[in-house]
Amino acid sequence: MSTLNDVIDQLQEQLEKNLQHTATEFSRIRAGKASPAMLESVMVEYYGALTPLAQVANVNTPDSRTLAIQPWDKGLIRPIETAIINSNLGFAPQNDGEMIRISIPPVTEERRKELVKRAKAEAENSKIGIRNYRKDANERIKKLQKDGLSEDDAKVGEERVQKLIDGYIKKTDELFEGKEKEILTV
Repeated sequence: MSTLNDVIDQLQEQLEKNLQHTATEFSRIRAGKASPAMLESVMVEYYGALTPLAQVANVNTPDSRTLAIQPWDKGLIRPIETAIINSNLGFAPQNDGEMIRISIPPVTEERRKELVKRAKAEAENSKIGIRNYRKDANERIKKLQKDGLSEDDAKVGEERVQKLIDGYIKKTDELFEGKEKEILTV
C-alpha cells in the first residue's frame, strides 16, 4: 500500500521529467543561434541500422551561426549529409570531403514571433501536464484517506502537492522567459 510520501515522491519525479521534457523541446526551437541540439533528431544509416548523428560524428559550433559535423568514419560523410537533408529541418549542409558545415541563416522578426508562439504553446502544454499530475496526486490522497489516512494528514498532503505544483509552474515560466529572451535577442 502506498503512503502519502510515496504519492509526493512520485509526483516530484513526474514533475521533474515534465520539466526536463520542456527544456528539451525548447532546445529544439532554434533561435538563429547554432546549437548541436538542433540535430538531435537526425538519424544516420550506419551499417544497416539507423543511428543518432551524435553517435557517429562530433557536432560542435565553431561560431554562433555555424554547425560543424566531423564524422568519426570518413565514409559516413555522404550518409550524414543525406540524413540531414531528409530530416526536414530546413538545413543545407555543405560537404568539403572532411567535414560537413551548416550555416544557420539569421531569423526574421516574423519568424521570431512564430518561434515565441511555439515556445509559449510548449510551456502551456507543460503546465497542462503539471495540472494533470496535481489532479492525479490529489485523487490518490483522497483514496489514501478512504483507506485510513487522517483528514489532517490528507490536508497537509494536498498542501504539499500544491506547493510542488506552484514551484514547477514557476520553473516552467522561468524556462519560457529565458527561451523568449533568447529568441528575441537579435
